[in-house]
Amino acid sequence: MTEKHIVGSESKGILYEELEEYARGKIREHLQDLLEQEVSEWLGRKKSERKGNVLEQAGYRNGYGKPRRFTMSLGTMEIRRPRVRDLGERFISKILPLFKRQTKEVRQLIPELYLHGLASGDFELALRELLGEGAPLSSSSLQRLKEKWQGEYEQWKGTGIEEKDWAYFWADGIYVKAGIGKEKAALLVVIGVREDGTKRFLALEPGYRESKESWALVLRQLKTRGIKSARLFVGDGNLGLWAAVGEVYPQSQEQLCWNHKMLNVMDAVSKKEQVQAKGHLTAMMYAQSRQEALTERKKFEQAFGHNPKAVKTVVQNWERLTTYYDFPREHWKHLRTSNVVESPFSRVRLRTAASRRFKSQVNATCLIWKTMMVAEMSFRKLDAPHLVAKVASGTKYDNGKEVGAAA
Repeated sequence: MTEKHIVGSESKGILYEELEEYARGKIREHLQDLLEQEVSEWLGRKKSERKGNVLEQAGYRNGYGKPRRFTMSLGTMEIRRPRVRDLGERFISKILPLFKRQTKEVRQLIPELYLHGLASGDFELALRELLGEGAPLSSSSLQRLKEKWQGEYEQWKGTGIEEKDWAYFWADGIYVKAGIGKEKAALLVVIGVREDGTKRFLALEPGYRESKESWALVLRQLKTRGIKSARLFVGDGNLGLWAAVGEVYPQSQEQLCWNHKMLNVMDAVSKKEQVQAKGHLTAMMYAQSRQEALTERKKFEQAFGHNPKAVKTVVQNWERLTTYYDFPREHWKHLRTSNVVESPFSRVRLRTAASRRFKSQVNATCLIWKTMMVAEMSFRKLDAPHLVAKVASGTKYDNGKEVGAAA
């Protein structure tokens, strides 16, 4: 009853404005008490209690170490570790091991904020008020994170891939501000879809301006890691990519990205004609059969006969624009464009926009890879995932329907 009365009286003096500080104080007291109890349990006797017999744990308390700061998600608090002397074996605290200055949650918070766009120079300003004075937010801690991610990235690149035959690959190159030159550095990205319909990052490598040699190196590494075949590659019009695909995976079919094709056509027509041109292109792109798409293309040719450049842009590589008709209708919306690569890189653009320029291309690659691993966890499956394994095994389709299947 007395304890309840004291708690009730104490609560009357706490104001909303003081709640954080009061809570931190109580947590500090509780943490200090836990450290005291841990030592008591180790020695087998309470503070100031003498040994009862010679078989009890050797050692005795010897005051406290220097005050040290410890950071939790609620803030930074100062505590004192009890000291123990003349032990038979070394005492190691499980509650607060040596050299630990922050909880696991705070340790995870720093890389998450860094990944999601907080530049390293902003840490002091952004987190000091939240976590308190003395919180371990130095640039050296970020450097250790980068070194850790680099090790994880190198290990990931060498990990074998169990599935040998894949249905679809999406490949694209993105450019980031990295290195000592003025030009942006190219990162070559490949995403594949597993037999269960989930998407997975398979490659992220620096490459010289998406050259054939750079892309071929990336694809050969995939082959070395275990991927024997891929039914379809989806990508933009980069010649280096397609030259490498033809060399490393010659049996794969090729699908050009419709979004890139639309942009090229928009550049070839006047502004007042762009709405009309986009209408024709959309009709081609979403046609329900290869023949219907061809019919829509002829309408475009008739409407824009006065613009040979625009017509040539559409007609050029037409077969590679309509390859997706050779695959299940349920997968068409995933295959028409390279959005599978483009969409997750919105996170990357947010992060790289927070940095003026990465001095090291290696640091940029590791950071972007780590960001992509976070993005991968939220990837949605392909529609009709049960069809992915059939495609990977070589099942043929015509205008979205399985060849030989009952109508």
